[in-house]
Amino acid sequence: MSRSRSPGQVVLRRALGGRRRLVLAGSVLRAGHQAGEAAVPVLIGLAVDQGVVAGDLGALLRWLAVLAVVYLVLSFSYRFGARASDRAMEEIAHTLRAEVVGRVLHPGGGAESGRLPGALAGIATEDARRVGALANAIPGAAATFTGLLAGAAVLLWISVPLGLVVLAGAPALLWLGHLLSRPLERRSATEQDRAARASGVAADLVAGLRVLKGIGAERAALDRYRATSRDSLAATMRAARAEALQNGVVLALTGCLIAVVGLSGGRLAAGGRISLGDLISAVGLALFLIGPLQSLARVNTAFAQARASATRIAEVLAAPPAVTPGAARLPRDLRGGLSLRAVGHAGLRGIDLEVAPGELLGVAATDPADALALLRCLDRRADPETGTVELDGVSLRDLDPGDLRSTVLVAAHDADLFEGTLLGNVGAVAEQDADLGRVMAAAGADEVARALPYGQETAVAERGRSLSGGQRQRVALARALAADRPVLVVHDPTTAVDTVTEARIAAGIRELRRGRTTIMVTTSPALLTVADRVVLLDGGRIVETGPHTELARRNETYRSAVLT
Repeated sequence: MSRSRSPGQVVLRRALGGRRRLVLAGSVLRAGHQAGEAAVPVLIGLAVDQGVVAGDLGALLRWLAVLAVVYLVLSFSYRFGARASDRAMEEIAHTLRAEVVGRVLHPGGGAESGRLPGALAGIATEDARRVGALANAIPGAAATFTGLLAGAAVLLWISVPLGLVVLAGAPALLWLGHLLSRPLERRSATEQDRAARASGVAADLVAGLRVLKGIGAERAALDRYRATSRDSLAATMRAARAEALQNGVVLALTGCLIAVVGLSGGRLAAGGRISLGDLISAVGLALFLIGPLQSLARVNTAFAQARASATRIAEVLAAPPAVTPGAARLPRDLRGGLSLRAVGHAGLRGIDLEVAPGELLGVAATDPADALALLRCLDRRADPETGTVELDGVSLRDLDPGDLRSTVLVAAHDADLFEGTLLGNVGAVAEQDADLGRVMAAAGADEVARALPYGQETAVAERGRSLSGGQRQRVALARALAADRPVLVVHDPTTAVDTVTEARIAAGIRELRRGRTTIMVTTSPALLTVADRVVLLDGGRIVETGPHTELARRNETYRSAVLT
């Protein structure tokens, strides 16, 4: 029975299999280059024996011409071999990056579980690069073996003892390099994990810098990063020590092997058992063998790092989805009615709610955690622990998350903007015939554009950091409105704007979304005022339903949550 492969091995085989021809071409050309390199000392020795020692100018010129042709072949094979292997390396890294990013962005989620964003970025970049580097290491290994075999064969031809020295010493060095690569593989995996975690912590701290300064937590945040960075440094130093040990031991033993070949050749020449040209060839081959033998350490290092990185990539790709995709399909004439039946999730308990098609519903939650739990169920980032959520009579459990999100858009309170222009952010998900001017006016983003130096074409920094909090909110809301989904759920879209702008946005949402199902999860009285109906979520249950004015008049809990 064949032994099952690990997930990391599967990733390596699949990545290399897709670029098999390029890797093979690079291996053949680089092996040919190494064989040509081994031939150079032999040709020089023949030129010395037949041309210089024998005093035959014609023979000398012929061998020099042969040398010139060999150097032309060497140039060709090195150039195109390196091009093929480098192309394979970059294509493999690109493919793996795309696969990791695709898995992270998959509507089913799950890949981000237990991982910081910076860690995922490290896997998609550095780990993908290291696996791709294997496409360069394999031709390097082929060249190494070819060089060793060619060198040993020529030395056997010159002198059997010299050839046997290489044939006995090279496998021993290969075996030793393999043994020394095992701790390097383990430490390389730990190094990448710690580095990714440090990057993730740094990214989180930068993203929350304003909040940290506001609450005076800079020292605690700095201490946290220092501790994480020290762990990363320690892991990197352990990996570096393992790599240095491997390279140092292999290099030292390589020097000893070359010295033995050189000394043996000198004794044979002094005893008259080999010619002057043979001695020159033997010494030249001894010097030539330094390259292939030294490359053994680099090849082993590349293989060890690639195996460790492939395992990390496999863990992301194989991460189970947060929600299981279903096979059901929504009706073509989607109306947008939502039904929550006995939904229980996190703090929610027995939620029963009917949202009519085209209704503008307000949801006021006394506990922000309950609001987030409701949003997760509507977005299907999590399935309810009990009960069901249905869209036009179809349970969300039975839908593919990607299909669901093409119909239902849940606009998060802390949605980030993309690097680009203001208009580009708003129109990123809009249909070609969308009236973006009307959308921006409804969200109050037109005022943001007028306040910027280049209007709608003003560049927006990564995550919208060049804008104020209120400006970011309005642009993010405009982007959600521009998507024009049949069902739109917005969460606290106006917490950072003034009351006059908030009232204008409330009216804009009602007008723009007329006839389209819209749910506003918020405690903003301006937004709740324009809702057709408001439900009060308290203690994980819906305790009352009615227009905003009536709830504000008769319910003390509602007044405390919304008006204070």
